[in-house]
Amino acid sequence: MPKVVDADSRRAEVADALFRLAVREGLHRVSLRTVAVEAGLNVGSVRHYFDNQADLMRFAMRSVIDRVSARLTAKVESLGDVGALSAAERRAKRVELLAELLPLDDVRRAEVTVFLEFAGAARTDPGLADLARESALGTRALVRRALTALDLPDLDAEVVRLTALLDGLSLGGVLHPDLWPADATLAVLRNHLEALDQS
Repeated sequence: MPKVVDADSRRAEVADALFRLAVREGLHRVSLRTVAVEAGLNVGSVRHYFDNQADLMRFAMRSVIDRVSARLTAKVESLGDVGALSAAERRAKRVELLAELLPLDDVRRAEVTVFLEFAGAARTDPGLADLARESALGTRALVRRALTALDLPDLDAEVVRLTALLDGLSLGGVLHPDLWPADATLAVLRNHLEALDQS
């Protein structure tokens, strides 16, 4: 009797293999063949689930966005009644929420690395451009949500500024982890949010 393979699980395994390959060697090394080798499958098995490399790339980018979004959604839902928290507790929750976007541990470093690889590819690949834009808009919406309770003179400008800070910390943490260790990266975010709270 042939082995029954769950299609969603297999597609997720292939996406995980792509992520490992992209983190280790860069997205330019990704092909159906290299991903198949990384996943321990033959290329025909990968082609069974993905029509071509573009289909695989889009699925993988969608996967990384969905993984981060699910974690952020769970974090937001766990906040409960934010109005019942002290100012210091609310600030700590803001830091905790936005820190999910930064490369502060192995999981988030891999996600940020893969996402930056995809964002770079999306600049010239129309098949990925909409996902890159969706992610950028999602980050801005999350930042806006985190800052809405603060009495800021220009919320729109601060959303742009804090989003740019997160982008810069992410890029620095991936390209130069020795210069941007997790504790220093988190301290920059925390200090920025504390300064906003006191303005």
